[in-house]
Amino acid sequence: MNGAQSVVEALRKQGIEKVFGYPGGAIMPVYDALYDGGVEHILCRHEQGAVMAAIGYARASGKPGVCIATSGPGATNLITGLADALLDSVPVVAITGQVSSEFIGTDAFQEIDILGMSLSCTKHSFLVDSLEKLPQIMADAFSIAMSGRPGPVLIDLPKDIQLAQGDFAPYLIPASPQFSLPKQEIELARQLLASSRKPILYVGGGIGMSGAVPELRHFVSETGIPVVSTLKGLGAADFEHECYLGMLGMHGTKAANLAVQSCDLLIAAGARFDDRVTGKLNTFAPHANVIHLDIDPVEFNKLRQTHVSLLGDLKTLLPHLQQPLSIQAWQQEIKQLKNEHAWRYDYQGESIYAPLLLKQVSERASSSTVITTDVGQHQMWAAQHMTFSQPENFITSSGLGTMGFGIPAAIGAQMARPEDMVICISGDGSFMMNVQELGTIKRKQLPVKLILLDNQRLGMVRQWQELFFDKRYSETILTDNPDFLTLAQAFGIPGQRVTHKAQVDEALDALFNSEGAYLLHVSIDELENVWPLVPPGASNETMLEKSL
Repeated sequence: MNGAQSVVEALRKQGIEKVFGYPGGAIMPVYDALYDGGVEHILCRHEQGAVMAAIGYARASGKPGVCIATSGPGATNLITGLADALLDSVPVVAITGQVSSEFIGTDAFQEIDILGMSLSCTKHSFLVDSLEKLPQIMADAFSIAMSGRPGPVLIDLPKDIQLAQGDFAPYLIPASPQFSLPKQEIELARQLLASSRKPILYVGGGIGMSGAVPELRHFVSETGIPVVSTLKGLGAADFEHECYLGMLGMHGTKAANLAVQSCDLLIAAGARFDDRVTGKLNTFAPHANVIHLDIDPVEFNKLRQTHVSLLGDLKTLLPHLQQPLSIQAWQQEIKQLKNEHAWRYDYQGESIYAPLLLKQVSERASSSTVITTDVGQHQMWAAQHMTFSQPENFITSSGLGTMGFGIPAAIGAQMARPEDMVICISGDGSFMMNVQELGTIKRKQLPVKLILLDNQRLGMVRQWQELFFDKRYSETILTDNPDFLTLAQAFGIPGQRVTHKAQVDEALDALFNSEGAYLLHVSIDELENVWPLVPPGASNETMLEKSL
C-alpha cells in the first residue's frame, strides 16, 4: 500500500462515503487511489465549490465533510471555505496535495505554504513529513474536527509521501475530551433562574451541533421560558411555541430585540455574543444577569461578562437547569410583544414581495426540506419569514457571510440527504459567485431547486448605501446581469421567470412538482429593503423600520 491508498483506506475507516474535490498534479496519487477505492468523489467545478459543498454535507448530515485539492492555487482556493467553516464551527477535513518534500521551500511549480496560510482559518493544520505518521494524522484530523467545538482541519500531503510504499502500524483513535459536571456553577445558575422574573433563553448554533435539540425543547416546555435565536440557531427551538420570538439582532424581529433589552436574566446556550446579535455591546441586555453555556471556554467573558459560566456539553447541562418558573406576567408581556410586532404581508401592488414569497415557499415545504441560502437581503428575508423544524434544515453562511455559498452548500446537502428536497435561495449577485457549480448539479443529476431573487442589485450593500452613504450607489447596480434562464438551460436545468404576484402560486407548483433541478427566477423591486434594521453601532432597541 502506498500513502495515497492509505489516505483512502483511512477515509473508509472513518465512515466517509463521499468527498468533494478537484484534481491536479500534486494530488494525483490520491485521485488514482480514489478511482477504485470505494469512496465516491463528487467533482465540483472550483475548489471553493468543493469546500462549501463539504460544509453543506456536514451541516445537513452531522458527519464530517471532506474536500480534496491540489497544491498551490487548488489549496489557496479552499481558504475562504475553511474560514467559513471555522466561524460557523463546521467539521471539515481538507486534504491538499503538496510538492514533493525535497522541493518544499524552493518556490517549485504550484508550491505555496498552505500550512502557514491556513493557521488563521482552521482549528488545526498538519504537514505530513513522513509516511509512518500519515495514518495517525488522518485519525487525529477527524477527531479534532469533530470533538469539542467542531471546526475545519487541513492535511497537507507531499506528493512523494503519497507515492511511498510501506507497512502501516495501527493508529490510535484519540479520546474525546471529557467534561466534569460543574455542580457548584449549576447550583448558582439554578438560583439565578429561580429568582428571575424576566428570563430569556438566547439560542445559538451550538444547540444543533451538540445534538441538544430535544433537551432544549424539553427545557423550554417545562420552564415556559421565552426564546430568541441567532441566525445559526434557527430551527433549534420549536417555532410554534407561544413564547418563541424568532431571530434577534441587526435584522431580528422587533419583539425579540425588545424582549432581550428588558430581560433580567439572559441564558446564552451555544451562542457567542456576535456583534450582529448584540448591536452596541455595552447596551445589550443592560439589566440582565448572564448565564453562559458553551463547550468552548474561550467564549466565556470574551465579549460579555457572565455571572455564571457552564462549561460542557449542552445535552448534559440543560437538563440540570430545568425547573418550574413563576413568570406568568412575563409570558403575557412576551405574547403581547409578539402579537403587536407580528409580520405583515399586506403588500400593495402587483409586484412580487420577497418576504411573502419566502413565507409561501416555507408553508409548502415539508418538515424535512433543507433550505440553503447565499448572503444578502434574500438571506435575511429567509431567516425572518421561513420556519425550520431542525437546525440542520437551514444552512447559511452566518459568521463569515460568504457570497457564493448557497449553490455548493445545496449540492453537499443533497448528496448527504438524497431523499429530502433541497432548495437554494439566492440573489443575483451571489448566484454569479459560484455559478459554475451548476455543472456539478448537471453531472450528478441532482434535483436541487433554485429560487433566484433578482433585483438587479447587490441588494444589501445598496440598502446601506441608501441609508448611510447618501444614496451613492457605487458598483451595486447589476442591470447587465445575464439571462439566468438561458444560463441554467445551458446546464440542462429548466425553469421559469415570474414578475407579478399573480404568477407565484402556479410557479411554486412547477418548482415543487419538478422531478429534477429547477430554477425559479423571481424579479423583485430593486428598492425593497430588509426591515427592521439596527444601524451599525446602535443599541438593539434603536430599530429602523419601513415607515421611517
